Amino acid sequence: MSSVWRSGACLRCCLLLVVGVLVLCVSGPALLWRLKKGLAVARSAGGCPPCVCDCPPPESLLKIAPGLVNLSITDCGKHDPELKKEMEKQFVDLVSEELKLHAAVSEEHKHHMNLTLVEARRVATEYQREAEKCNTATETCEEARERSEASLIKERKITALWEKRARQLGWEGE
Repeated sequence: MSSVWRSGACLRCCLLLVVGVLVLCVSGPALLWRLKKGLAVARSAGGCPPCVCDCPPPESLLKIAPGLVNLSITDCGKHDPELKKEMEKQFVDLVSEELKLHAAVSEEHKHHMNLTLVEARRVATEYQREAEKCNTATETCEEARERSEASLIKERKITALWEKRARQLGWEGE
């Protein structure tokens, strides 16, 4: 029993050791960060002299790219007559031109849809005519079948009558 107890105690020790390692792995970096931050605060409280920054002023756009300053919106399209004409148009003119373009596209779309609709109606009418032809042909065939059936029944009755008369006259048949 003592060896079982010893193995249980050993197992407990191993588990405690694993738990301790896991706790240090999870919370160790946070504790280390706080410790470093605390040391940094303690150092700065010790009276570090203020930093003297003798940095040059940031460079201006004129020094970096002097050609960019010469460009302005008024120069835009100066040498291209078509672009210049477009840029001189008023906003209302541009919006009305856009609306006209939309209307033209819409009209073209409408025309295309009308043509498609007319074609669909034409095809539907053609199919309807073909269906009516098929129905008429079926009705004709049905009427012919009914006439043939009635004729067959009539012929059977006549055949039965002749066979009856033949038997009465002594015919024994097949």
